[in-house]
Amino acid sequence: MMKIFKINQIRWIFFLAVTIGVNACQKSDNPNNLPSVNPADYEGKVDGYDSSDQIFPNNLKAYWSFDDNTNEKKSNTAVTQTANATLSDGGVRGKALSLNAGFLYFDKAFEAFKTDNFKSFTVSVWVQILNNGSKKTMVFQLARPGIFNGNINFVLETNLFPASEIDQLKIHPTFTNLAGTGTQDNINTKRDNPGDPNYVPYLTPKIGADKWTHLLLSYETTTGMFDIWADGVKVGAYPGRGVGAATFKSHEPNEVIIGGNYNVIPGKTVNADVSFAPMTGRIDEIRIYDKVLPQAYIKALYNLGKAGK
Repeated sequence: MMKIFKINQIRWIFFLAVTIGVNACQKSDNPNNLPSVNPADYEGKVDGYDSSDQIFPNNLKAYWSFDDNTNEKKSNTAVTQTANATLSDGGVRGKALSLNAGFLYFDKAFEAFKTDNFKSFTVSVWVQILNNGSKKTMVFQLARPGIFNGNINFVLETNLFPASEIDQLKIHPTFTNLAGTGTQDNINTKRDNPGDPNYVPYLTPKIGADKWTHLLLSYETTTGMFDIWADGVKVGAYPGRGVGAATFKSHEPNEVIIGGNYNVIPGKTVNADVSFAPMTGRIDEIRIYDKVLPQAYIKALYNLGKAGK
């Protein structure tokens, strides 16, 4: 009788061990005990966002929507002088600024762009643009009164190709250095050759009179990295601009020009340079941040814009 009891006891222990082992080998669908997600909460969102306005709102220091007027929205600053500028339907979101050899000039010293407030930056803009084969285009300039080069010069070299060339756009921005006597630049071009340590292929967005193209600049003051993005892709070949004397400085006083520089504004010419013409094309959703947006957020801005958000 005792022998039979011991045999049954052994069998029971063996059964429990097998059962525990099988259960232990089964994988959990939620091993980290994460909270449940309701798919309905993400319906209609793009990269997790409902609107471009949700991208680092506390770091957005200047914004032109061009929906109701040409005012800068954060400070409600009205334009000082303008030429051949209208608002038209069919923007990235709502209306857009249409320029026909035109510009907007703001002679206000924006608080957001004062030296102590503006060290790193991101400048995001949507454009409809064509090459023209003769003149450069200044999309946005953080200008310095009486000086040709501004603190930020968002230059498109539309002079390099004819209007029929819509598969290439040379983006060649610059910024003013610490002393204010020189500039640093970046450009989308081929750098070195495949296999070389610093090789960068030639990357360029497609453009067109009816195609919205997203262009973005970012600069990090602690590293000197100055990047160019086009339609969600990093395209600049020479981002490392260095620090020390090469560091960006937002010199004061400064002003804002959209679609040109001082030499295209009657009464404001600073020298004999005629390489720029007032912009012909459309601009929408100019957003300026006082930080470098991380890559995921740059791509989100692009995707949100494509979705009209």
